[in-house]
Amino acid sequence: MSHRVAPPSPAILALADGTIYRGTGFGARRVGVGEICFNTSMTGYQEIVTDPSYAGQIVTMTYTQIGNVGTNPEDEESTRPFLQGFVVRELCEVPSNFRSREPLGVYLDRHGIPGIAGIDTRALVRRIRDHGFQLGVLCTDPSKLDEVALVERARQAPGLDGRDLVAEVTCSEPYEWTEGRWRGIEGQCPRPQRPTPTFKLVAYDFGIKRNILRQLTDHGFAVTVVPAYTSADDVLAFEPDAIFLSNGPGDPAGVAGVQEHVRRLADEKPIFGICLGHQILGLALGGKTRKLKFGHHGGNQPGQDLHTKKVAICAENHGYAVDADSLESAGEPVVITHVNLNDGTVEGLAHKVRPLFSVQYHPEASPGPHDAAYLFGRFRDLVARHKAGEPVTGEQIATGGE
Repeated sequence: MSHRVAPPSPAILALADGTIYRGTGFGARRVGVGEICFNTSMTGYQEIVTDPSYAGQIVTMTYTQIGNVGTNPEDEESTRPFLQGFVVRELCEVPSNFRSREPLGVYLDRHGIPGIAGIDTRALVRRIRDHGFQLGVLCTDPSKLDEVALVERARQAPGLDGRDLVAEVTCSEPYEWTEGRWRGIEGQCPRPQRPTPTFKLVAYDFGIKRNILRQLTDHGFAVTVVPAYTSADDVLAFEPDAIFLSNGPGDPAGVAGVQEHVRRLADEKPIFGICLGHQILGLALGGKTRKLKFGHHGGNQPGQDLHTKKVAICAENHGYAVDADSLESAGEPVVITHVNLNDGTVEGLAHKVRPLFSVQYHPEASPGPHDAAYLFGRFRDLVARHKAGEPVTGEQIATGGE
């Protein structure tokens, strides 16, 4: 299938500290404004581009060549990209993969996302790593390549603190999800039958990734997805066996009203949270969150289980973390179950009395790593035992189900 590739044009990435990077534009010809972060994954760029958790951000890939496998509908994690811009060292405009439907540049152009290639991404990453998050402007519009104006626009840009970016990515109406994980081409590999749905689940959409929904479906849940601001009463009207709190973008403290709904539901149903959902559960239990220097974004983060001392290679995407000291002073019987070995931040928590647990990383990671995928099975076990009347706790499940 042939696609039109736009001719190369100059582009600028301007940082709020006055640093200018000049490169070649691709994707849409427009201006993107956001917080610049970097992702260290070597694969899965389409899943990164379509992760709603990147709303309000300009994403830099540290891997050198991006675009070599093109894009396809099956690997999308949401209905469209929500990021503000995409930065790469080298763009491959002629992908080679039997699943590809269109090149990355054409895909981004179709969705209105600007990109820049040909800059020194190592220098950009070092600047963010050493000095912390930077606000920036990515301009691919030839009529607006004024360096002074772009730097000033970056300095005036709103950061992520206190903003409710969930409102930009959540669904507008409840819907049912029934699709499981991709199982290869029929006739070329074993295709075991999916389990009959056993439990009813309501999943809060704070910017939910489709592979989370596929994992839940494959683990026997009949999934209903609801908008982020759905009240506890409306959720309970679905008569669910459990609640799921999804990933999502930005500052968890800026998501208005959700903590109160989760606090109410925590008294009624088992809950599992991932990423932003983990942070919101921490807030609902009386904790606080804080912003990290440059966040965790990539597929190679070391997450340690404090019970077994085992380390999983984790996919992560967050700029905020639950504050460990605030959990200790909140008064709730909560235990920290996992930590990030790079900086010691909280990667998992569980309740000692109620059936509640959460992790900061992404066990559904697509395309990988899959070290932590077992957590969906643990959640299913938690729901089954709770529904059977057993007084099971989040701590028991998070530490191995004992």
